[in-house]
Amino acid sequence: MTDQAKVRRHAERIRELVASVVRSQIKDPRLGMITITDARITADLRDATVFYTVLGDAAAQASTAAALESAKGMLRSTVGKALGLRHSPTLTFVLDDVQDQVKHIDDLLAAARTADAEVQRLAAKASYAGEAQPYRVEEDDEDAADGDEPAADDEPRDGDRR
Repeated sequence: MTDQAKVRRHAERIRELVASVVRSQIKDPRLGMITITDARITADLRDATVFYTVLGDAAAQASTAAALESAKGMLRSTVGKALGLRHSPTLTFVLDDVQDQVKHIDDLLAAARTADAEVQRLAAKASYAGEAQPYRVEEDDEDAADGDEPAADDEPRDGDRR
């Protein structure tokens, strides 16, 4: 069983190594404006997933994915040597679409704000369909005020304490 802290340290080290190699050693013209956002490694330290974002459109993302795929061997050997593990972890590159998810959530929140404002606008103009107090109110207070005897509800029952 592998220590979770050790796994996290290796994942962070992989992220740093891949980022520095991509920045300094890979000279592929297909590589766009890339940022390595995260890396995760399995508990047996055999498989690593590297998440990245690319500034640009779908074509830039596709060309960057192809450049990373072609440089995967060099990146794997660099990571394996730096980590000093018996087996170099296999690298899988995954496009991190956090920005798209953030935009989608912002759009949903804006739509919800608009809908809430519309509901508040309609509620301000609304009036009751019937009476303001739709429930029947019984007038037991007058009966208790007339007599000196307590009402039937006020009498103690067996087991009640006063």
